Amino acid sequence: MSRTLIIFALTIFSSCVLSAQTEKKLLTVDDLVKWNRITEKKISDDGRWVATKYEPWKGVSLVKLFDNKGKEHLSADSATNINFSPDSKFLIFKKGDSKKESLYIFRISDKTSTVIDSIQSFQLPEKWRGLIVYQTKDSVLTISTYEGKVNRTFEKVSGYFLAKERTVALITTAKGVLRYDAEKRVADTIMSQERKVLKSAISEDGQRVALLTKDTIFLWGSDSGLKSIVTKKSNGIHEGWRLSADRELKFTKGSEKLYFGTAPALRQRDSSVSEADFPMVNIWHWKEKIQFTQQVVDKKNELNRSYLAVYNIQQGSIYQIANQEIPEVTLIDEGNSDFVLATSSTRFQLEEMWEGRSRYDVYLINTVLGRSSLIKEALLANVLASPSGKYLFWYSDPDSSWFTYSIAESKISRITDPKSIKVFDEENDLPDWPASYSFAGWTKEDKEILICDRYDIWSVDPLAKRTPERITRNGRESSLVYRIIKVDEEDRFVDTNENLLLSGFNEKTKGSGYYSLETKGGGTPKELISGLFMLSEPLKAKRSRELIYTVESFEQFPDLYLSDLSFKKPLKITNANPQQNEYNWGTAELVKWVSLDGRELEGVIYKPADFDLGKKYPMVVNFYEKNSSTLFSHRTPEAHRSTIDYHLYTSNGYVIFNPDIVYREGYPGESAYNCIMPGITMIINMGYSDKNRIGAQGHSWGGYQVAYLATKTTLFAAIESGAPVVNMFSAYGGIRWSTGKNRSFQYEHQQSRIGKTPWGAPLRYFENSPLFSMDKVQTPILIMHNDEDGHVPWYQGIEYFVALKRLQKPVWLLNYTGEIHWPQKLTNKVDFQKRMFQFFNHYLKGEPMPKWMEEGLSAIDLDYELGY
Repeated sequence: MSRTLIIFALTIFSSCVLSAQTEKKLLTVDDLVKWNRITEKKISDDGRWVATKYEPWKGVSLVKLFDNKGKEHLSADSATNINFSPDSKFLIFKKGDSKKESLYIFRISDKTSTVIDSIQSFQLPEKWRGLIVYQTKDSVLTISTYEGKVNRTFEKVSGYFLAKERTVALITTAKGVLRYDAEKRVADTIMSQERKVLKSAISEDGQRVALLTKDTIFLWGSDSGLKSIVTKKSNGIHEGWRLSADRELKFTKGSEKLYFGTAPALRQRDSSVSEADFPMVNIWHWKEKIQFTQQVVDKKNELNRSYLAVYNIQQGSIYQIANQEIPEVTLIDEGNSDFVLATSSTRFQLEEMWEGRSRYDVYLINTVLGRSSLIKEALLANVLASPSGKYLFWYSDPDSSWFTYSIAESKISRITDPKSIKVFDEENDLPDWPASYSFAGWTKEDKEILICDRYDIWSVDPLAKRTPERITRNGRESSLVYRIIKVDEEDRFVDTNENLLLSGFNEKTKGSGYYSLETKGGGTPKELISGLFMLSEPLKAKRSRELIYTVESFEQFPDLYLSDLSFKKPLKITNANPQQNEYNWGTAELVKWVSLDGRELEGVIYKPADFDLGKKYPMVVNFYEKNSSTLFSHRTPEAHRSTIDYHLYTSNGYVIFNPDIVYREGYPGESAYNCIMPGITMIINMGYSDKNRIGAQGHSWGGYQVAYLATKTTLFAAIESGAPVVNMFSAYGGIRWSTGKNRSFQYEHQQSRIGKTPWGAPLRYFENSPLFSMDKVQTPILIMHNDEDGHVPWYQGIEYFVALKRLQKPVWLLNYTGEIHWPQKLTNKVDFQKRMFQFFNHYLKGEPMPKWMEEGLSAIDLDYELGY
């Protein structure tokens, strides 16, 4: 066991010993909302300070400041939006609520604060030599030092932009648009208030400004003044089109190009028909490429859609890049390249209805010469551009391979092959082509692309002139999943001249770690820290080796730790939930079994902390698809929107079983049964689970599966089924109202896994639909399905309830009116948890029925009581 692992193990052990000395409390639903989360975390650029925000689900948040020894220096309530100044001398945050917020500039050295009331926004420009910019709600913009020495103020400000590389601001006021040089303290008026400016932009060096008015784009240069560069009548703008304010103006890094948006002229309603005579009608057409319901959802975005165009500053030329046939554009090399990537799925939109994926015609457009080249037709892939702009690249699902397109050579290369590198999902059980594992990035100058298989990272030549090289030598052999950790978010490339920091996940133990890889020549990554816990993505200081990260397990909350890139001396910084020691908690254990059709499976059993092997415990089976990899997830206590809270149940004497499920195409219900039931049998045979007190709970896809199980077994004493599909025939033809898309693709190619149409395989739809076997159900059912569900139409829950009610089976339906696929309001989530807990406590622990279950609550009753 590594030294670091011993430290973490002792931390957990000591807390358990201490807590065991006092009688433990049992968690309640009301306790859940008091639990803190760490919702913000920052480390100063010099690595000496750590700031974090504790936020309960209900209550007052706290911002805390710690030094690199773990000593607390500040605790501020009702605070948020924490930042360190670039010189690491100040902590800046907002304090208050949405009605009245103040900006606090806390000087760390003497613990004094400068307070600015009624703050609206602020920015901390990294390269502005100790200056902060903030705007108050009375529209006053102030530029000052962190110590409070004012550089300049501006009144009646409606917007501002800051140049990244120089102390220059572009400020829009009631008097006009100003360019202010904070170093020289000189303000120049770029445009007076006579013209209304709709959009504005300033170049990174502050030397150029772009302004969009109703019908003109103006360009200001420090050496050329203000001039009109684009109007709707300019060469290059489509006839009848207009300039659009629905897209931001954008300079490239070197200020050689300005990107902007255009759009067709606004349509006018047919004036021959009065407004009163316009009918309120929707017309669905069998040939329309996009389902009408999706058109309704997308209507606002489509009305505001703009199409990218570019102004080449040196040449003074305009090129319209995108249009209605080729609407999607991706800039190459941050827009500095003469080329852009353009894609169009217009020809294939009808097929998306049932395929659930997009096909693209892919174009490479030269914006200087005004030429467009078709690279690939009907490509089933998302095409990306390499950082330096030398290549386009994509993963082709049908080929299970990565491809590149060399812009210089106009050549497509297949750079991986399934026979040599398995870059496709090896465990794919959908009726579709397997997706890819991730790619890890590009090396400098686009020399190599780093691609991941299930375990390892490969260095691949983008021209396929050399054999791919595995740079992590032991991933597959050790069942370790290696992935590169991006230490600096601003880095565009993976620097293979430096050691790489990797994350590692052990598929056998479910533990994780950090590793160091010396990339020259490849090799076995060096373990820095690893163990039976889960680690987060670390956050590194910009100018030092220090970083912060979290360590968690089912028993241990993910508090922050401070270390350096060696991870030799980790220091625990936060203790966000000390009250955990007061409660009876729980443990997590990995178990294995074999499915009824011979597959080796894994799952997790969660037990009370005071577990007694000689007792018989009630058990809730909760699942979705695969969750064994989350063995060491903490599962922060929460009034969840759609699932049981594991800590609440283990604290109150329940065992929880979460089994993995693998699927066979065409038989999702049977697959769930084959995987789950022998797992439950295994646990019953262990002797501590009461076979007469077993419940099941699932939501959405999990809700469907528990509904199916209820038709095939009488083992369960109670089942909660959230937002379930019970009738695959009607669900196939249903609409996902959140997107307006038809649900057919889910059944033919995705999660529902039927693999065929209802007319192509009607028996599959019949056999997998619980509705047609409702007479077999002997288990009391609690349904939760809300009337604004945009994922699963709530008539599915109604069909479920009505069928069981007709058969006079015990059934209840919770509809949180106005809520979507799950409750979002905290009050509703708490209510759901309380009612579900009462439901299981009655059927699995013999507690009395509450009034809402025993007698029900009428529409009038619900205005006056809760019936708990």
